[in-house]
Amino acid sequence: MIFRLPKEHVFPDPELAETSGLLAIGGDLHPRRIMLGYRQGIFPWYADDQPILWWSPDPRSVLIPSRLKVGRSLKKRLRQAPYEVRLDTAFADVIRACGSIIRPDQEGSWITPEMEESYNQLHEHGYAHSAEAWLDGELVGGLYGVILGGIFFGESMFSRASDASKIAFVHLVRQLEVWGVELIDCQLQTDHLDRFGAEPMARCAFIEAIDRLAEKHVSPQQWSFDRHFSWQS
Repeated sequence: MIFRLPKEHVFPDPELAETSGLLAIGGDLHPRRIMLGYRQGIFPWYADDQPILWWSPDPRSVLIPSRLKVGRSLKKRLRQAPYEVRLDTAFADVIRACGSIIRPDQEGSWITPEMEESYNQLHEHGYAHSAEAWLDGELVGGLYGVILGGIFFGESMFSRASDASKIAFVHLVRQLEVWGVELIDCQLQTDHLDRFGAEPMARCAFIEAIDRLAEKHVSPQQWSFDRHFSWQS
């Protein structure tokens, strides 16, 4: 059964989602509704020609920061430090780039103008954040997501230069680990994230993790890398 959301900011039990993970349709992208969704293991994902769709897949793809895997060739690139990596210096540019990048495995983008506007509001309220790779003053890669206590919900990434988003991702994961983030939500399984150590987690276990970690205070109000930060664990 797929539920139609009312005007009130409420969601049905995520355990009632379809086998595909689709749970509900409609509603709005008010930041309050989006954060309520994250709190229950639910996220919006839809195309421009679709109504708003809300998902809660089972199993969930997650990454435990301490189990991050970095391949040999990527370690070499990280040691070369080809990019300057920053946090939260160009959030709007990152989400816009994620929405405009051409991906071989999909037609169009699920980051609609409405989605972009809502996540920019979440950034202004301190919930959504970005990690960025810069080369000679130009933004060449990055990713963004949402923090809720001790969980970071990854949303999307883009790259315009070799390994740029991967390098930004590794830096972000290591910093989140230092701050005490215990779980990174990767939403759906992909070979790309599996190579970093992402693994499946049953939806019920994922929701239990949210219940345990949502109120944990970890990250600072203003995101930046710690003074003595190192991407190496």
